[in-house]
Amino acid sequence: MKRLHLLASAFALSAMGNFAQAKPIEAVASFTVIADMVHQVGGEHVHITSLIGPNGDPHVYEPSPADAQALKNADITFVSGLNLEGWLDRLIKASGYKGDPVVLSDGIQTRTMEEDGKTITDPHAWNSAANGVVYARNIVAALKKADPANAAVYQANGDRYIAELQSLDDYAHAQVQSIPQNKRKVLTSHDALSYFGATYGVTFLSPLGFSTETEASAADVAGLITQIKEEHVSAYFFENSGDPRLVKQIANASGAQPGGELYVEALSPANGPAATYAQMFRYNVDKLVAAMKAN
Repeated sequence: MKRLHLLASAFALSAMGNFAQAKPIEAVASFTVIADMVHQVGGEHVHITSLIGPNGDPHVYEPSPADAQALKNADITFVSGLNLEGWLDRLIKASGYKGDPVVLSDGIQTRTMEEDGKTITDPHAWNSAANGVVYARNIVAALKKADPANAAVYQANGDRYIAELQSLDDYAHAQVQSIPQNKRKVLTSHDALSYFGATYGVTFLSPLGFSTETEASAADVAGLITQIKEEHVSAYFFENSGDPRLVKQIANASGAQPGGELYVEALSPANGPAATYAQMFRYNVDKLVAAMKAN
């Protein structure tokens, strides 16, 4: 009887240990694109909270007390970096979070532009699927370090996810290359697709710079309208996370035709066309290619 009692106690302790081990890592991501990438690699072993929700603009985001609490409780935090999340330092200080965020853009060959007399680094690196692979590898490395017990799971999930992103990269190259070079020109709300353009060979024009916080001057708008007419840019897009009014105004003045909505800084809600990063990327490729071919 005593032996049965000891066995039962041992079994109970073992079950409690397994339950404790099964508790997922609490992770925070700055916005939905990053949150989905972490989910794809972490699976059931990582509970991920995105500070910015679907259709949210990371440039003008204002953190809430709930965000501070989520960050305080986090075991690990993921950001894109390259000065995209300018509000993050204030949030970290307010929350009391002690860790260093994992910067997923580490290892990216960055792009820059001149804006208001300053050289600025473009933070939208994830809009190239080739860069998405770098993000995924950084996530795998960070989760393996944070949770060595599940390292093999993270590596396997990461390998599958990286293969999917590499396939999307090949798909984008093939789709864009089917369009004559002189037709690969598009008007967008702000300059968030330069990595896509450089990787796949598309020229993007926009009234705003890298951040939606900037404002376009009347002279800039007039110059852009002239450029669109001279270069025969015939399609325009607005973004799910931005204000479409300025780009529509420019399109009306230049004769550009609507191509639809792009998802460049935020995923759609779960029932939308871009609920994951992979869906978002393929959706954008298809929309851009269809508009460039039609015009």
